[in-house]
Amino acid sequence: MEHLWAPWRMDYILANRKGRKCIFCPTGKHSDEKRLIIHRTPLSLVMLNRYPYSYAHLMIAPARHVQDVSKLKPEEMKDIFHNIGQSINVLKEAFRPKGFNVGMNLGQVGGAGILHHLHFHIIPRWKGDMNFMPILAEVRIIPEHLKQTYDKLRLYFKKLEN
Repeated sequence: MEHLWAPWRMDYILANRKGRKCIFCPTGKHSDEKRLIIHRTPLSLVMLNRYPYSYAHLMIAPARHVQDVSKLKPEEMKDIFHNIGQSINVLKEAFRPKGFNVGMNLGQVGGAGILHHLHFHIIPRWKGDMNFMPILAEVRIIPEHLKQTYDKLRLYFKKLEN
């Protein structure tokens, strides 16, 4: 069995976020680009993960602030899964991964770093993408700056909007 380790995430998970706004919800302070939101529909959004498990790690969330899957409306579920499918296709075209991890972390003990706004993770995977560095040195190797990855992926998502 292959394990996906991300020890650097513990600082994020345990951080005191009291008073911080939800990263998925609208804010007047920062643009979508600054927040790493790559694509929006009226019902959901696609965001590049600022604390990625792996290169080009995306998150898909409903636009509405909701934490319980059972509270999603059918049209939101449809839109979220449509964006998951489109995101996988974009990642395949842009970076040619050999596989994906797709899923949700629900609740604190389930590993959710953002407890009150449900979201899916799409983690592209390549053969040999996890080496000894995260385990021995608690270092992750991301091959390019998040801004460059954002700019590349944004071009692919723009094609979907036309």
